[in-house]
Amino acid sequence: MKTTTLSFFSLGLIGLSLHPVSGMEPAKPAIRPNILLIMADDMGYSDIGCFGSEIKTPNLDKLAQQGVRFSQFYNASRCCPTRASLLTGLYQHQAGVGDMVNDLGVPAYQGYLNTTSVTMGEVMKMNGYNTYMSGKWHVGNRPETLPRKRGFDRYFGLIDGAGSYFERIPYRTNQQAPRMMLDDADYDPPKQGFYFTNAITDYALQFLEEEKQKKEPFFMYLAYTAPHWPLHALPDDIAKYRGKYMKGWDVLRKERFERMKKMGLIEASCQLSPRDVNSPEWDSLSPEDQKMWDLRMAVYAAMIDRMDQNIGRMLTQLEKMGELNNTLIIFLSDNGGCHEGTKNKGSFIRTTGETGTADSFDAYEFPWANVSNTPFRMHKHWVHEGGISTPFIAFYPEQIKGGKLVHQPGHITDLMSTFVDYAGGKYPETFNGNPITPMEGVSLKAAFSGKKMKREQPIFWEHEGNRAMRDGDWKLVSQYNYGQKKFMGWELYNLKNDRSELNDLSAEQADRKKQMIQEYENWADRVGVVSKEKLDKR
Repeated sequence: MKTTTLSFFSLGLIGLSLHPVSGMEPAKPAIRPNILLIMADDMGYSDIGCFGSEIKTPNLDKLAQQGVRFSQFYNASRCCPTRASLLTGLYQHQAGVGDMVNDLGVPAYQGYLNTTSVTMGEVMKMNGYNTYMSGKWHVGNRPETLPRKRGFDRYFGLIDGAGSYFERIPYRTNQQAPRMMLDDADYDPPKQGFYFTNAITDYALQFLEEEKQKKEPFFMYLAYTAPHWPLHALPDDIAKYRGKYMKGWDVLRKERFERMKKMGLIEASCQLSPRDVNSPEWDSLSPEDQKMWDLRMAVYAAMIDRMDQNIGRMLTQLEKMGELNNTLIIFLSDNGGCHEGTKNKGSFIRTTGETGTADSFDAYEFPWANVSNTPFRMHKHWVHEGGISTPFIAFYPEQIKGGKLVHQPGHITDLMSTFVDYAGGKYPETFNGNPITPMEGVSLKAAFSGKKMKREQPIFWEHEGNRAMRDGDWKLVSQYNYGQKKFMGWELYNLKNDRSELNDLSAEQADRKKQMIQEYENWADRVGVVSKEKLDKR
C-alpha cells in the first residue's frame, strides 16, 4: 500500500498562491488514497441494479453494498457541460463550455476548456498524484485542450462525443470520423475484435500496470461511452436480455419504481410520473414493433452489463495490486437517459443492419429513456429531475462504512473539492501564469461518513435555455420551448414531498418563488450565462 505523505516543498510549489477548499477540515499528513472516477454516458437514474434496475450490474452493486449511495446527486444534464464542470469543479460556463463544443462567440460558450480553470488532472498532479485517463474527453479538440495538455500523464480514448463501438467511421453525412487518441497520437482501432468499452478498460489496466512500479498514488478518470448511442453490443451480452423487455415500458417503470421505494432511494410519498407524452401505450403497438423495441432495450441493457463487467476487471486488478482498500472509487453518469432518435434521421448515416451490430446506428429514444429516468420527468438536455439525476456510488473501505444511503444533495462540482480534501492537497489561485476561478463545490467527505455537509450556496443549472436552482428542499425550474424559441414559465417544487415534480407550488409560494428567481438571475450573471434567445440570434 502506498503511504506517501504530502510535501509541498518536494512538489516545487513554494510561493504558489492557493485557494482554501470549501467544506474541508485543515489538511494533515495522512495516507492518501488512490482515486478512480468512473463515469457512464447517457445512463439514467434507475439503470443499475442498486438503483432499481433489472439489468445485471453485480460489480457496481458490490461497490454500493460496501460503500454509500447518494439518492440525490446531480450532473449538468448533458455530456459536454457535465464533463467540463466535473473536471474543473466549476459551473460549465465558468470553464468555457456553457453549451457544447461549438464556439458561440461568447467566453462562457467558447466550446473548450479555458485557461482560468484547472482540471482534476492538473490539480491532482500538482498534489503529487500520477494521473491517467481512459475514455471520452469531449471538452475541446484544440491542441492546447487535449488531455495530455490538461494534466494527464497517459491518455487513451475518444476526443469527440460519440461513434461506433466497433470501428472508427463517420456516423453523420457531414462529418469526419470521430477522433481517437493514444497519448499525443491519433489512434485507429484494429479491424477485428475491437469493442470500445473493452478497449477503454484494456488501456486503463495497462496504465495501472505501469503504476505498480511507482511510489505515488494515482488519479484515474475512466470515462466510458456506454450506453450512449449507437446501440452497439456484443452478441452474448445481447442474448442475456433479448425478450426480457416484451412486458413493455409501462410495466418496467412500475417494477423499477417499487424496487426503488423498497431500497429507500425515494420517499414513500414520491409518485411515479406519468408516461412521457412522446411514448405510446405498449399494448397499442403491433407485435413486430414490440419486438423491435424489445431488441433496442436489450442492446442498451447489454451495453451497461458489459460496462459493469469491465468495472469488475478494474476491481480485480486493484485487488491484485493490493490497492483496492486504499482506493476511493466514485461512479456516476453524465446526464439522464437520452430521448434522441438516430435511426435514419436527420444527418445520421442510413443503416440497414440489425440493432446492436456494427452495421446499425440506432437509439432507444423517448419510451425507454422514460424508463431509465424512473420515476422522474424529462430527459437529457432538460434540468427537471429526469435530466440531471444520476446514480452515485462512493467506495473507500479505509474510511467509508458500507451499505448506507445519503439523502443530502450532491453535485458534480463537489468532486474536485472532495478529491483535494482526500489528497490533503491544495487548489491553485494561479496556474501557468493565469488566474484561476475558485472551486464552486464542497467536499463530500463528511457526507460519506454520515455527517452533514457544509453547503452554504444553492445549486444551479442552465443548459440551452433550461434553467433551475435547488435551495434545500426547494427547486425552481423552467424549460425552453425550442419550437417557439421562448422560455416557459418558472415552476416551484418541494422535492422532499414531490421529487417527481408533479405539484407546482408557484401560487402558494409566490414570495419564495420571486426570491429564488432573483437568486438564479444573480448566479447567471456571475458565471456568464447568456440567454438562449440571445445566443440564437448570434
